[in-house]
Amino acid sequence: MKPEAGSQKSEAWRRRFIFFCLLSSVFCLLSCSVPNLEAPECTDSRAVVREFYSNHFGNEMKFTAENLKAREKYLAPDFARLLQKFVTDSDPFTLSEDAPKAFRVGSCKAVAPDKTEIQVLLFWKDDARSEQREINVEAVKQNDKWLINNISNNTSNLQNILNH
Repeated sequence: MKPEAGSQKSEAWRRRFIFFCLLSSVFCLLSCSVPNLEAPECTDSRAVVREFYSNHFGNEMKFTAENLKAREKYLAPDFARLLQKFVTDSDPFTLSEDAPKAFRVGSCKAVAPDKTEIQVLLFWKDDARSEQREINVEAVKQNDKWLINNISNNTSNLQNILNH
């Protein structure tokens, strides 16, 4: 009977070991997840702003009627109508006369359930210049879709410029 007792002990030890390994794995997986503390409005509107600027930087950034038309699916209808009347050599989407080389979507503030303000950082870097500027993009939810409704920086607000 002694060999059977040793076999039972070994089987019990093996089961405890497997249980410990599974429990440890589950604990590790759960502890690695990072909770998302951002408001759902920010998560959703940030994705649209990132997609818009990726599209904008990936194509010609010169402000023309044709380029505006290509970007209208990201713009609130009233904002797009105001932009159609805008005549400028500068880029209203970056509020600059010379095109930045890169962008990064930064912080977001949920102003209301259907309105957010998203920081976009713009970068210019070449042999003679290394500069960063910040613009703020207002996104609004219309018909269950997030759209860009305004762009501003510390000195100008595009909606105010376009309305005057």
